[in-house]
Amino acid sequence: MSKQASHNGWRRYRLAVLLALVILGGLALYTFRVTRNPSGFFIDESSVAYNAYTISQSGQDEFGNSWPLFFRAFGEYKNPVFVYLVAALFKITGPSILTARLVGAIAGVVTALLLGLLGARVSGRREVGLLIAASALLTPWLFELSRVAFEVALYPLVVTLFLLGVQRVAAKTKWNWLDVGCLTSTLVLLTYTYSIGRLFAPLLALGLVFFATRQRWSGILRTWVIYILMLVPMIVFQRRHAEALTGRFDVVSYFKPESSVIEIGWQFIKHYAANLNPVKLLVSGDPNIYQVAHVSGTPAMLVATLSLALTGAWLVLRQRKDNAWWRFIFYGLAASVVPASLTADYFHMLRLSALPVFLLVLAVPAFAWLWNSSERRSGVRVLLMLLVLLTLAQGAFFQWQYHASARSPWRRHLFDADYPQKIFDNAVASGARPIYLADAMTTPYIQAYWYATLKGIPLSEFVRLKPEESPPARALVISTEEGCSQPHVLAQVDPYRLYIADEHPRPRAPLPGSAFRADISVRSAPATGRAGEKLQLRVRVKNTGDNVWPGCERSAGPFQVSLGSHWLNASGQVASKEEGRSPLPADLAPGQEAEISFAVDAPAQPGDYFLEIDLLQENVAWFKSKGSQTYRTRVTVVDD
Repeated sequence: MSKQASHNGWRRYRLAVLLALVILGGLALYTFRVTRNPSGFFIDESSVAYNAYTISQSGQDEFGNSWPLFFRAFGEYKNPVFVYLVAALFKITGPSILTARLVGAIAGVVTALLLGLLGARVSGRREVGLLIAASALLTPWLFELSRVAFEVALYPLVVTLFLLGVQRVAAKTKWNWLDVGCLTSTLVLLTYTYSIGRLFAPLLALGLVFFATRQRWSGILRTWVIYILMLVPMIVFQRRHAEALTGRFDVVSYFKPESSVIEIGWQFIKHYAANLNPVKLLVSGDPNIYQVAHVSGTPAMLVATLSLALTGAWLVLRQRKDNAWWRFIFYGLAASVVPASLTADYFHMLRLSALPVFLLVLAVPAFAWLWNSSERRSGVRVLLMLLVLLTLAQGAFFQWQYHASARSPWRRHLFDADYPQKIFDNAVASGARPIYLADAMTTPYIQAYWYATLKGIPLSEFVRLKPEESPPARALVISTEEGCSQPHVLAQVDPYRLYIADEHPRPRAPLPGSAFRADISVRSAPATGRAGEKLQLRVRVKNTGDNVWPGCERSAGPFQVSLGSHWLNASGQVASKEEGRSPLPADLAPGQEAEISFAVDAPAQPGDYFLEIDLLQENVAWFKSKGSQTYRTRVTVVDD
């Protein structure tokens, strides 16, 4: 055997061993304690898993719709790909948290390996592919997305599949039907896997013009035509279900009827720049503490990975700026930030879920240069080793941060970690049937449905109460409603309460005019607030009338006494619709006082305002209209 053949054999053996270590290490890393960290199961995870289970059993979602294209849940619609994939697995394994979360975990590992394959193909070096795969596995952003049973857990994988298809055809003179099929199928997956794909996928499809030549135009046009045809079911669904696929955008975007084109353009520029903020990328990540797919205060990207991506971008611009593949990668990176930049949140990691894929692809030229140069220059070899060690060290530190967060009370609260034992199990063990579900929102009932499914308890043993419908006297109730005090609480884990319903509610009637008298004050009223910010206040109210104000009861809606507010402009005119509503927690007799938690959204437009707080009896009158004094405070609203 020649010396060269022996060397090549050793190289292949070494690469095979390293690949096996990467695969096994990735599987161990991504599946470690997957059911216990995050601890619990978030309500959206329960919704996805429960609908996957009903599909696996009957082909219907929780509302009885057969094989739906999108899944109605919590006032919006969830995308189908993840739900149907989990349903297929539930058909084999039965419902479980482990199966639901393993889908995302395995998808995360496969994403890293396919990114390594892409890196090897682009660079022509398998060693570079291994380095890219290892970097992807240690990237906090990709790891965190893989730990929750959400639709977005599949999105980096789908983006990577699309890029593999593009790379496959980039060097071809002419695209055949197989090429077109690969591109079209991955574009369809991009569209139907996660909501941002409804904009991002068409942008990527449009970006295929970077590969346009006389011979390729036929393939590009065929790709576009087939892709458009595959959008028809979504368009038909939208027409049959008004705002089903656009209603969520209306809620999360900064687009307002009163906003001008210039204002919207400025907001887009601000959000686009903020979504590329290096501090968010390298230090703090998503600033929203309610973001369940991120541990607050941890980085989204590793320092070495982002440095290599920037170096790779510089190398491409210097040496290969006319290459169609790399022009498409730059375009795709820029497009990946667009959907998130149209929404009011800053650095929303779920809506930016395609960005880390493009950053890792841009790291390929830097890794290739370092590897090739390290064979000739010892200094470069040392630099490469230092970057690898930095990646391993920071990746290990992030893993420590992530797994330490499993004990965080806030994370446990977000994922309803104590609900199964302290609320659900106690309710079932009580023996009372049926168990009534009273939700302040439309969402938490799903936890009872999901855990009942896991334990094999028929849903006939649960009754969802309609809004304003009271449970029977002495009934057992799981509730998420705030404000109404309950005298017979058996267990409580915020926001859930397990209690025994009191006797039938007292009949309600309009209060006499002399009862509409109140003294209202606010502890530490805010002087400023950001546009659209939710302001939290503690409001003290005193009954200065001559009748008891009836306290909160579930069926008291038409005559409920509540706290409400309006925003007034500098001239004292109403500047926005009514904001905020909080019921009295209990009966309030003449001369008595109560302190109420009150949340109100600041106006969307900056300026000087008055916040006016008043009481009202539902379906009767505001106290102000009966001569009672309101509370007013000046608030300056600044641009966010």
